Amino acid sequence: MKLARALAPLPRHHSIFFLIMRRLRAPLIVLIVIIAVSVFGLTLIPGVDADGQPTRLSFFHAFYFISYTATTIGFGEIPHAFSEQQRLWVMFCIYLSVIGWAYTLGTVFALLGDRNLQQAIQMQRFVRAVRRLREPFYLVCGYGETGRLICRALDRLGYRAVVIELDESKVGEIDLHTYAADVPALTADARNPETLEFAGLTHRSCVGVMALTNDDNANLAIAIAARLLAPHLPALCRAETAEVAANMASFGTRHIINPFEKFGEYLTLALHSPAAWHLLAWLTGQPGTTIVHHRNPPRGRWIICGHGRFGRVMVDAMKSQAVPLTIIDRSPQQDPEHTWVQGEGTAADALRQAGVGDAVGIVAGTGSDVDNLSIAVTARALNPKLFVVLRQNHYTNHALFDAFESDITVVPSEIVANECLAILGTPLLAPFLAEIRRRDEEWCAWVLERMTRRFGWEVPRVWSERINLVRAPALYRRLMRGERITLGTLLCSPGNRYEALACEVLYLRRDDDEPRLIPASDLVLQPGDELLLVGRGGTRTELALTLANEHALNYVLTGEDLPGGLVWEYLSRRRKPHANASKPGEQKT
Repeated sequence: MKLARALAPLPRHHSIFFLIMRRLRAPLIVLIVIIAVSVFGLTLIPGVDADGQPTRLSFFHAFYFISYTATTIGFGEIPHAFSEQQRLWVMFCIYLSVIGWAYTLGTVFALLGDRNLQQAIQMQRFVRAVRRLREPFYLVCGYGETGRLICRALDRLGYRAVVIELDESKVGEIDLHTYAADVPALTADARNPETLEFAGLTHRSCVGVMALTNDDNANLAIAIAARLLAPHLPALCRAETAEVAANMASFGTRHIINPFEKFGEYLTLALHSPAAWHLLAWLTGQPGTTIVHHRNPPRGRWIICGHGRFGRVMVDAMKSQAVPLTIIDRSPQQDPEHTWVQGEGTAADALRQAGVGDAVGIVAGTGSDVDNLSIAVTARALNPKLFVVLRQNHYTNHALFDAFESDITVVPSEIVANECLAILGTPLLAPFLAEIRRRDEEWCAWVLERMTRRFGWEVPRVWSERINLVRAPALYRRLMRGERITLGTLLCSPGNRYEALACEVLYLRRDDDEPRLIPASDLVLQPGDELLLVGRGGTRTELALTLANEHALNYVLTGEDLPGGLVWEYLSRRRKPHANASKPGEQKT
């Protein structure tokens, strides 16, 4: 098996040169035959020289004459004036070459419009662009609503992206977006493993792959290919059915995201601990956006319109919190636990029958954005105090949904994008969010109030740092020498040590100890510690400078600026013994 794999040919993209030569094979043969016949005939026909003596053209002179005649340059008759027979043959060759060139040029123009050639040129450019990548990049399969959000967020965070999309019109939209760096994109089917390899799945700079298409089977194929071809890469796959999610899990896919189930977890958390829900939304939102602090979901009877995939998840979420429900659907079921009403949620009669006047909340969860807006508007008119959860299927309709001002708008593409960014960008965020779900409401409210009072409700920058020789060489060396450095001392500005950096540590993980949430500033750091930080703007760059640069770290810890350069450092070390030596007559204390 290993031998067969070793002998298998490596995947190669189509060669543009050989593709063109195959298509131009017949026209080129025709031209070659015409030139050969013309040259051969011109050498056979007799002529006369300047003295009137019979002569014949050599192959060189004949080929030279036919070459510039065929290109309509027209230098004249060489090396002597032609005879009548030669001129008659030249006239025949001229018209014959016109036919050959017309046939060749027509084939060339047809070739330029050939779709296969355009795809081959696009593939070659794409492969060349991917090969030239030297910085870390993510492979994004699918450039729909979720893919656009992911690429936009990655661009803000300074990461590169490579895109595979089946729809050619969506690939064309990439050039219209103002990304800071070029985004190599290819119109192809991401289910093809060879296409994934062309896109950099096995590239040394690829740091992750995301399957975000709207086809669960395509996402499953991408997950399998990623697991087999690049098992070391984190793969994030979207799955909207339990069967596909289970199949992905069987192949060892580490991160499977179902937007409906994920929102069901959020809603369960919101009903159980509203402060934890707001904190989670603040930490996992899209970079550059502002979280609106909505009112908390009330306890009482709710109405769910639509019992599809999303509706069933909502029923399970509320059932886990013992919330009484009334379900409106076209096909009611025999369910003794809940009240069912047959009909459309867009009609006022069905809403009244479901008791909308006494309900505290409603979920408009059908597969149609128009129907969901109609349900929400009608229900809010019948009960202005109603808490409205509105499902938005298409991100392009955000203007309509923003105008309605629902309490919660569920956008599946945003949920998947936020979850992907949280997993890929900050590995420590997942365990911290898990800890949040286990904490009580009072503690979550304290953390939320503390963080938003300092940083506001705009989504902050969340990142991870590890104290090792690669990520924090200056700090790591000092800690290995036995120096005692506290967390509060480290989080000072390298420009002014009396100013604290605009960041805080949310979570600290230590190999031989329990993880710490919101660690105190007097905590002594140890080599190997992992930190989850939240902050603003360029705080991450300032902290990275402190962790890696000995001069910046020494200033933060002692307030002294170390001399720069080898000469000044040598002179500084020579001065220290003299500066520390006691003067004559003085006693050392």
